[in-house]
Amino acid sequence: MAIEIERKFLVASDGWRPLVASSHTLRQGYLSTGGSGVTVRVRTVDDRQGFITIKSGGSALARAEFEYEVPIADARQLLGLSRGAQIDKTRHRLDLPGGEWVVDEFGGRHRGLVIAEVELESPTGQLALPDWLGNEVTGNPQYYNSSLAMLVGGDI
Repeated sequence: MAIEIERKFLVASDGWRPLVASSHTLRQGYLSTGGSGVTVRVRTVDDRQGFITIKSGGSALARAEFEYEVPIADARQLLGLSRGAQIDKTRHRLDLPGGEWVVDEFGGRHRGLVIAEVELESPTGQLALPDWLGNEVTGNPQYYNSSLAMLVGGDI
């Protein structure tokens, strides 16, 4: 088990693009988005790797996370069982100090949505925010991937 300490931001400009170290295509769906805040997600990465992830409820900033690699064929089948719509996005890992930064560019019905996330070592850690960030949306359920998957029509 790991504790995920994460902050999320809308992205206001393309200033992050020169910082991209790697990019991957993700497809994900949710097997459970229980009322207790526990979610069970299945994800494929570049349609070559599969993962199942269980995230606890808890504070918006820090949650328990359990992630396991599964055979890609199993992940594809599990995606077919997911509730709601699947999410397609390109995840860009950034070469930026202060934590593990990624920018997610959503496709499909969420095309145009771009969210930056940073995983921190401590919930009280100081963070220098790049000028290309927009509003912080940490803890806003509207921007949880599990909520985006359940939206009818895909509009935020």
